[in-house]
Formats: sequence, C-alpha cells, structure tokens
Amino acid sequence: MVLTDTHTHLYSEAFDEDRKEMMSRAMQAGVKRFFVPAIDSTYTQAMLDLEAAYPENVFLMTGLHPTHVKENYKEELEHVERMLSQHTFYAIGEIGIDLYWDKTFFKQQQEAFRQQIRLAKKNKLPIVIHCRESFDEIFEILEEEKDEVLRGIFHCFTGTLEQANKALDYNMKLGIGGVVTFKNGKIDQFLNQIDLRHIVLETDAPYLSPVPYRGKRNESAYLKLVLEKLATLYGVSQKHIANITTDNSKEVFGI
Repeated sequence: MVLTDTHTHLYSEAFDEDRKEMMSRAMQAGVKRFFVPAIDSTYTQAMLDLEAAYPENVFLMTGLHPTHVKENYKEELEHVERMLSQHTFYAIGEIGIDLYWDKTFFKQQQEAFRQQIRLAKKNKLPIVIHCRESFDEIFEILEEEKDEVLRGIFHCFTGTLEQANKALDYNMKLGIGGVVTFKNGKIDQFLNQIDLRHIVLETDAPYLSPVPYRGKRNESAYLKLVLEKLATLYGVSQKHIANITTDNSKEVFGI
C-alpha cells in the first residue's frame, strides 16, 4: 500500500532537529510520495536540498504563497519564473488568496494568483490553491481563467458541499488532511458525498495535525490517521482509499 502526501512542508524549520527520523517514520507508515509546496524564494535552497536527499520520493512545487505576497511580490514572481526555467517542478503552489491573516495586500494577492495560474497553464502544470476565508475571491479568478488546461488541487479543503462541487467544476481535486478528524471540522459531515476520484490526501505538515495530535507538530506519518478517517467515512478499506488517492495524485501531477 502506497500513500501519497500531496502537501507537506518537509523543509520547515520545525523539522530541523529530526528530519531524517521524521522521514523514516513516514516511509514506515507507507507514505512513499511527498509533494512539497513552495512559500517564497527564501526556502528555495532548502527545498532543493531536500529533493537531493530523497530524489525518489520528494517532488517539488514552485510558487509564491499568498501570505508572503508583499511589496516585493513582482520580484518573487520573477524568481518563480526563473526557477521554472532552471529546474523540474510538478506544480505551481501553493498559491491563492488568504484574507484571514492580513488584507493589506489583497489586490497584490489577486494579481499574484492570476499571474501564477497563467504561468502554470503556460507550462502545462497543475496549481495547488491556498484558500482561507476567500472562496468567493478564488472562484472569481478561476472563472476568468478556466479552460481545458486548468487543473489542480484545493489544498486543505475546508468549505461546504456546495463549494466542493464548485471547485470540482474547475477541474480541481480536494486536498483532505487533518481537519477531517476535527469535531468542528464539518467536512466529515458531507465528504462521502464526493466521489473518491476527486480526493487526494495531505498533511500540510508541520501544521494542522489530525486528532489525537491536534495542536502539536504534524508530520507526514500522520497521513495514516487521515486515511483511517476516510476509510470510516466511505465505508471502504484503507487500501482502497490509498490506491485511489495515489492514482488521483498521479493524474494531477503526472508522475
């Protein structure tokens, strides 16, 4: 049984003390494929080092995270474009709009999101969307940019059933992580109404640990807890969920 963590920040400083051990725990838990999203240019070298250490297992994205869209966002987008010309990446992400932490650069977030979608389509890559308190704003831009090339993942999906179906209309899959195990997460109330072919698994490590580790550092080994929850919700075996979600990840990322 092979599990795929479609969203994990393995280069995070949170793992500096035990990264090798953390990776070993994940692989022992069956997680063999790790897709690693970008934040901004300051993390690029750490991401490249990680890929060099685990070339058979780690697959990188490039992009500018919406909470890191600041005055220098145009320079950061130039860095993203430059990296695409120098290295192989499997998605543009994580990108999107975040209106939870700070709305100061909202217009710049919109522009960065739009530009990176176009960059993804130009390079025939999927996008990985960060959406926090911004579904309407995200959908507005996706509506502008939708075509036969647009595809990707709504990372850490926490919306309603209606929003889930709308995301699927834009050829997106839903990234399901630790939130599905939360009592107040709500997505567990309707998720089994979404066909499994639209679902991928993720941890967002070191963030959003599943129960019973909620509030503590997350790691990719805990993907097994997300798998267990989905198997219960859908009434199927863990192996069935693992196989389908890994196949879904191959469809999105092309590997």
